[in-house]
Amino acid sequence: MDSVIRMVATIAVAVGLLAGCREAAPPAEARPEQAGQPMDPLRTAGQIASIRASAMVGDQQGIQDGLMAMNEDFRKAIKLADPARRVDHEAARAALRDMDGLASVVWIDRENLFVLVERNELRSQAMIDAICIRLEPLGDTLGVVVNLQSAAARNGAEQATLSRNCQLQAGDRAFLQRARAVDVVPAGILEQQRRDQERATARGDRSRQAQESLEILMDSTPELPVDPRRQ
Repeated sequence: MDSVIRMVATIAVAVGLLAGCREAAPPAEARPEQAGQPMDPLRTAGQIASIRASAMVGDQQGIQDGLMAMNEDFRKAIKLADPARRVDHEAARAALRDMDGLASVVWIDRENLFVLVERNELRSQAMIDAICIRLEPLGDTLGVVVNLQSAAARNGAEQATLSRNCQLQAGDRAFLQRARAVDVVPAGILEQQRRDQERATARGDRSRQAQESLEILMDSTPELPVDPRRQ
């Protein structure tokens, strides 16, 4: 018996030493809740087994908890926002009031949150993540689309709105959630402005090259002698 205890202790010490030699994993970046993923078969099987076990012993609360967990996973899989946990608009504005880099926050409708950031570099997916994480304690953020614009925008590209549902990939929307155009200038006009600017820049480059060529030609051409009869 003593030898078994000593063996277990030795193994425990060895495991501890090996764990100490491993580098600590870097902390994972905070990410908002995610929806739209298929249901995990192993997780679902475990939930079903738990519900059956609760039913066998008459545990009504256990049955209810298991069914609610399965329903929550199914709801997220089909990207259906929970209407019973809608994010309160005023509470959301209060939660974002002291967030660095935000110039203004306003709700366009019950789903679309418009946020004006102070600098162009803050118009990013990372900023949307940070906003959504702040809103998570207030309700189901699957029902929230964040729309970012920059107050420091100087051209059409910088003025474009960056939009995303808190829990989905860019361009995706929750079930029955309609896409809303937030840009003051439509995307087609912005694209036309970009092409016009590129053409104008190209014409300017050609004009500058022509002027430089003319100057080089003038500098390299010898001066003609002056006819004294014309003086």
